[in-house]
Amino acid sequence: MELYLLRYFLAVVETGNFTRAAASCLITQPTLSAGIKRLEDELGAALFVRSNRRVHLTAAGARFLPRAKAILHEVNMASAEIADAEAANVLRLGVLQTIPARLVADLLRGFDAIMPDVRFDLFDGAEQELLNRLDERGLDLALSLRRVDHDESTPLFREGYRLVLPRTHRLAGQAEIAAEDLARDAMIVRSRCEVLSETSRHFTDRNVRPPLAYRTAQDERALIMVGAGVGVTVMPESYLASHEASDVAFARLHGFTPTRTIALFPPRYALSGRLLDAARAFTQFARLFFKADDLG
Repeated sequence: MELYLLRYFLAVVETGNFTRAAASCLITQPTLSAGIKRLEDELGAALFVRSNRRVHLTAAGARFLPRAKAILHEVNMASAEIADAEAANVLRLGVLQTIPARLVADLLRGFDAIMPDVRFDLFDGAEQELLNRLDERGLDLALSLRRVDHDESTPLFREGYRLVLPRTHRLAGQAEIAAEDLARDAMIVRSRCEVLSETSRHFTDRNVRPPLAYRTAQDERALIMVGAGVGVTVMPESYLASHEASDVAFARLHGFTPTRTIALFPPRYALSGRLLDAARAFTQFARLFFKADDLG
């Protein structure tokens, strides 16, 4: 059994979609589909139930999932054990795709100023992708969403969401805007947004159904399109501080109160001495950078 077939399988599980899985593996969808078919033939069982919108694991697929993770976990462990000494100063950091790139860059730049000998290998991913890679020992640390108050992660900051609209918009400059006032505005959908369903429900509950102008998984691209007047969108508050362009405005969306907590997740395995020191130093620096002690 080829390891790349297991990676194809886990990519489909992580994304729930063959097209997105192929993109994450940097291959075409027919190539991925052929790989999944080969894996199913080798196992003698179907692994997925395919539908128009999403794929689901079969009973055989659900039984195979922990085995596939375990196999790749062992492979990653074996690779790590024979890595040369230089790799002891490389931290593999996963970053949630909906965290502003400028915010992450400022964090890494600040840490580099005090520990320039530590290098980062970065991986952008969705929440489940990052957790899976931590489980498989493909990441050392991950900046992601904290769902449970008492887990092993280190909370860094908590934030809400803001409406983003073009600076030239008729409502730009208002501190708070009601969904009803946006009935004739087009909407830009951030497909990786963790409160996408809550945002949609907020509008539909108020009988507002704005037309969809653009859908993207790239938040920085969504911001640019808002500035170009394509539509409006909802984004985490951290983009307010990290976006320097003058072509967009931020406002509170009246009655929309979801929040999220961004945390640093530790490795799921024992790090070597030098790497452990680097991980601890980065965790402490991140707490200071985000003033994490201010969290209630």
